[in-house]
Amino acid sequence: MKVSIHYMIAFLAFLCLTNGKVYGQNSNSWSLTKCILYALDHNIQIKQSLLTTDVNKVTAEQVRASRLPVVNGNFRQNLSWNNVQNLSSINYASPISNSSTFSVNSSATLYNGSKINNSIKQTEINYEAGKYDSETIKETISLNVLTAFLNLVYAEEQVKNNANQIVVTEGELSLANERYTLGVIANSDLLVIKSQLATEKQTLAKSEGLLSSSRVILMQFMELPLSNDFSIEHPDLSNLNVKQSEPDASNVYQTALGIKPQIKSAELYSQSSKINIDIAKAGYRPNLSVSAGLGTNYYSTAKNLAYIPQLDHNLSPAVGLTLSIPIYENKQVKSLVDIAKIGTEKAILQVQDTKNQLRKAIESACTDVISAEKEYLAGQEQYKSNQESFDVATEKFNQGLINSVDYLVQKTNLITSQSTLLQSKYHLIFSYKTLDFYLGIPLTL
Repeated sequence: MKVSIHYMIAFLAFLCLTNGKVYGQNSNSWSLTKCILYALDHNIQIKQSLLTTDVNKVTAEQVRASRLPVVNGNFRQNLSWNNVQNLSSINYASPISNSSTFSVNSSATLYNGSKINNSIKQTEINYEAGKYDSETIKETISLNVLTAFLNLVYAEEQVKNNANQIVVTEGELSLANERYTLGVIANSDLLVIKSQLATEKQTLAKSEGLLSSSRVILMQFMELPLSNDFSIEHPDLSNLNVKQSEPDASNVYQTALGIKPQIKSAELYSQSSKINIDIAKAGYRPNLSVSAGLGTNYYSTAKNLAYIPQLDHNLSPAVGLTLSIPIYENKQVKSLVDIAKIGTEKAILQVQDTKNQLRKAIESACTDVISAEKEYLAGQEQYKSNQESFDVATEKFNQGLINSVDYLVQKTNLITSQSTLLQSKYHLIFSYKTLDFYLGIPLTL
């Protein structure tokens, strides 16, 4: 009984659709959104960045508190021994004497060249910049997860296609065996199909290896321990809409400048570095501070007053102003100012470098979209042409009008064009998503 190649292909297509539906309904499968959220929640770099932001927040609070006065309380208790005999008295002097001292002191800075105010402003800016640093890391992790997710989807589809090709070739081999038994074809034709089957099995083994490594890479980006139960949801990418619109890199760049956290972070650090100059220049200016204190003491040698009355009698309040005027600082202040100016220039260059890197990445992304669209459209045409040629060759092969070599040439062309189309398809999807990333559009499939 002859095997119908068309029947087998239709049956395989049905199985693929059925398997796809069952697979998509698996509640344990991971969607792209779920993968990204898990990665963001478990990534160590993000956690470290958030802790750094917490440190910046505490630092800002501490600098703001430096405006407030400092208050200290002190207590001192002394004991002394005296073994010298008082010759003018029948009695000996008390061998032990003690004294107690209590004091409360407070000080506050009234003026220090606006150093405190500038330090407060700087720490607040650093705190905001730190938050943008965390957002930059989150965006990088999200883009990495998207790349790994698409690579895994591609690898699974490639494995499925290769497995389907083997099933079809096995059907062809079965038909060839029947024809060889009937003496319709030569042994060489049968060996050609067997060789083709062996080649396709080797291709399947390679694609399965790629699938395994793609799964490991995605799970590692997610910080998820390796598990054989891990599976992903397959998004519906069958109706890929080719936009065929050349993206304007300058427009995308202008949009990205206003939303990308790495730009905001670099600009804030540049502002912070400029404040360093004002903080350093405060060393040229006078420093005015106020202090106040209240103290009292008790001496056991004072026999005429008891402990509590003596403390009350010895109260001594004090208040004072201190003006410190810098005269000569061995160029320390000047050096600090010069270093701060150099740091500001470096920060300005860092802002420009960050913008340049963003511009270059966007230019590459826009160019990649255009080339990916052309590759995908060309791949569709090539696949359609090879599919038509293969259909004709299949009819002729079933009727015995062409030998297995000519038939397998058409089939190889079809497999190659199918693989090329699949690669160009996911290349185009990734290029679109990369462009969405720079436009601030959420990463979804």
